[in-house]
Amino acid sequence: MRKQFIVISYDITNNKRRTKVAKTLEDYGKRVQYSVFECLLLPAELAKLKKLLRPQVRESQDTIRYYSIGAEDVPRIRVMGFGKITEEKPFFIQ
Repeated sequence: MRKQFIVISYDITNNKRRTKVAKTLEDYGKRVQYSVFECLLLPAELAKLKKLLRPQVRESQDTIRYYSIGAEDVPRIRVMGFGKITEEKPFFIQ
């Protein structure tokens, strides 16, 4: 199964919950702006992440958005200013 490129943005009104969301996302992706993360996730990892974040969202006040970007579209992402697009880190098995 292939990893998906997911952009996750959030707007959480409570400082404590917002910090918890950010710390959780740091385990799954790279922060590219204050409340935006780029993640490369397997479907099971995304499902687990959503389950972890769900308790932090108050429906009438907060939002977390998940944008799935197809592999064919990732090369078309452009950045103005500094920063790189999140890439799969190579690893070697010996």
